[in-house]
Amino acid sequence: MKKLCTIGEALLDFVPVEKGRKLKDVVSFKRVVGGAPVNVAGAVAKLGGSSKVFTQVGNDAFGDHIIETLAGCNIDVSNITQSDDYETSLAFVSLSDDGDRDFKFYRKNAADLYFDQSNIKEGALADCGVLHFCSVDLVDSLMKKSHDKLIRMAIDRNVFISFDPNLRLSLWDKEDELKETVNDYIEYADILKIADDELEFIFGCDSIDEVLPQLFAGRCKLLIYTKGKNGAEIYTKNFKVSSEGYTVEAVDATGAGDSFIGALLYRILKSEKDLEEYTSEELTEYLDFANLYAAYTVTQIGALSAMATHETLEDFKSKL
Repeated sequence: MKKLCTIGEALLDFVPVEKGRKLKDVVSFKRVVGGAPVNVAGAVAKLGGSSKVFTQVGNDAFGDHIIETLAGCNIDVSNITQSDDYETSLAFVSLSDDGDRDFKFYRKNAADLYFDQSNIKEGALADCGVLHFCSVDLVDSLMKKSHDKLIRMAIDRNVFISFDPNLRLSLWDKEDELKETVNDYIEYADILKIADDELEFIFGCDSIDEVLPQLFAGRCKLLIYTKGKNGAEIYTKNFKVSSEGYTVEAVDATGAGDSFIGALLYRILKSEKDLEEYTSEELTEYLDFANLYAAYTVTQIGALSAMATHETLEDFKSKL
């Protein structure tokens, strides 16, 4: 089974000990390791797969904690550098009673944005089957150039490219730049995940059916359309499959989408099949698995720390 490779931000989320308060009113926080690419790598590793992360953190206590935590999850941290000049990114989070979130990011001097492509060696993807990334670190930076290098390497080596825009509008000075950038990078994706609340911003329409001809005219082989508690769908050039969501008491929605795509990519890596070889039955099974995995994640506090093993997931399923 080949590895998942992710690139992008690694940070510390400070999540509230108590829910139902605005961020300004939260008194106590719990520190948890996060960042969407890290969370996805964590899901694959917790499920028994292998993953590696390309990023940079500060040469500080926060960066040390991130590296130690990822290594403890059996994630390959050999491609994580530490900077003396820039700092580990932080995010403070508030949670509503239903587990929804409000973020305040501290990234003006973010070490991950200065991850230089010289840190990516020639054989970086030799053991990888999928390269996954999101949009947070696609702002104009050294890290964006590092994304570009890994993407070119993935294309040259026939490594599947997975893109989850995972929009964070507050981190971009201009929303139009975010929209343009996301659409530029969608063109590279063999696997594309779009959430229902992102559709209109990215494509300017409210129906996923309207964008299918555009997407499947390019590289896209699998389009994953997620609808939160209402489940998800996968579209291919030839058919569509769907899976209903699970009704659970949400504690923290942080990492729900990351755990979903992580679980799905784990199944894709494990199958070792070409993306166009899947049957509708196989993709339906993968969707059911990913929905269950995300449902478990929202019942736990934190993102990476909330990712389930196979044993934990089976126990959770038996109690539904």
